[in-house]
Amino acid sequence: MRPKDVVAAWVEAFNRADVDALAAFYEETAINHQVAQEPVEGQTAIRRMFADGFAAAKMVCIVENLFEDGDWAILEWRDPLGLRGCGFFKIRAGKIAFQRGYWDKLSFLKLHNLPLPERA
Repeated sequence: MRPKDVVAAWVEAFNRADVDALAAFYEETAINHQVAQEPVEGQTAIRRMFADGFAAAKMVCIVENLFEDGDWAILEWRDPLGLRGCGFFKIRAGKIAFQRGYWDKLSFLKLHNLPLPERA
């Protein structure tokens, strides 16, 4: 599959909240770095990240734009609550080797009525 095909299928699994299918898209040693959080390393840890995320909030990814450049797919997305973000996916042999995502964590927490971080 081409990189943007992998990400399109990933979005479908994400919108089903299918953590097993999501984890299967990643290489065993993949890194998922949502810049609002610490990087998550390894397929098992990435699966747990998704399981925890879907347990905390109903998340939906509506594709605004999906581009491809070589081994990279670039996703611009929004959700029904107004949150927007983008993700960069490095694809190797049909699997996600690296993912970086940009979105506003404070807006996400507020939109989903989740606890805000303590001030330092």
